[in-house]
Amino acid sequence: MREIFELFISLICTVFELLKPGGVKSVMAENLVLKQQLITLNRSRQRSPNLKPFDRFFYGLTCFLIGEQRVNRIAVILTPATFLKFHKSLVKRKYKDLYSNKTSKKSGRKAQNQVLIDLIIEMKEKNPSIGYGRISMQIYKAFGVIVSLFAVGRILRKHYKNNPPGNNNGPSWLTFIGHLKDSLWSIDLFRCESILLKSHWVMIVIDQYTRRIIGYAVHMGDCNGITYCRLFNKIIAGNRLPKYLSSDNDPLFLFHRWKANLRIIGIKEIKSIPGVPTSHPFVERVIGTTRRECLDKILFFNELDLQSKLNAFQSYYNETRVHSSLEMKTPSIMAECRQGVEINEKVVSLDDYRWRSHCKGLFNFPVAA
Repeated sequence: MREIFELFISLICTVFELLKPGGVKSVMAENLVLKQQLITLNRSRQRSPNLKPFDRFFYGLTCFLIGEQRVNRIAVILTPATFLKFHKSLVKRKYKDLYSNKTSKKSGRKAQNQVLIDLIIEMKEKNPSIGYGRISMQIYKAFGVIVSLFAVGRILRKHYKNNPPGNNNGPSWLTFIGHLKDSLWSIDLFRCESILLKSHWVMIVIDQYTRRIIGYAVHMGDCNGITYCRLFNKIIAGNRLPKYLSSDNDPLFLFHRWKANLRIIGIKEIKSIPGVPTSHPFVERVIGTTRRECLDKILFFNELDLQSKLNAFQSYYNETRVHSSLEMKTPSIMAECRQGVEINEKVVSLDDYRWRSHCKGLFNFPVAA
């Protein structure tokens, strides 16, 4: 037993002598390290040497057989720039841990309030025909919450299907005239068919500056100069008259009775460019809005029925429907601001609101509960 113990002690001493740096084994280890470094450097690489797990294990093992001074001389792969870069990374990590916010933040856009998401989805369900911009403007009018049309689009694309985006066209040159003149109205006519397929002509007059609909007038059958005068006088009754009236080049607007009627009431007429509908944009746009949002979704029986439904749409358009060109205000508010009246709009809380119906259920928008 004693002899086995002495043999074990001798074996341990021999291993320690072999692992001790210096001597022939140190020279042999250096040669092996240099050869392995050449093999590593000759491998294909982009910037740093392409080290494999075997290389790391081999270099770590041979460092025990080489002295510390010799290791610093033969370690050609590890350049000073590598140590400097490593030190710089440690410094950044230190100050990041010391001064950065400890709470973890999720990258990307901030999540929308679930109440707001539910409101947008419910508004779209109640008003399938309105677009992203209309929803964002109505939310701003009712709640005072600014939400972009792009955020509305992302929410609806994720939670609501088959929703066509809104279509926003810009104004034309009459904007300049509308801002320079004291008052400018625009007039035009369009035709629609009743449930019995009888043609009805509708005259519309709008305020160019505030986009306010002054009124609609309906006539069944063909029109002439006398009918134009009667419809126009019916619309302007009880309203403060403008100085200028913009019209297109319809032949009946050139009729002497029409011109005489304008001359009597003291209104000057401005003609649009012949053959260019975009030169008369605002009233054309209102006609398109009236068709898309009202007449294309309802049926009417006679002249009185159509006049009643257009009057309801006029009230909704002037008092509830906001416009991007009016800084998300309604035409009625713009008309009061133009007269110098100070308007204090009340916003609704997202936690306490109800839905108000307009045009007998065609539109539903939130109001204070």
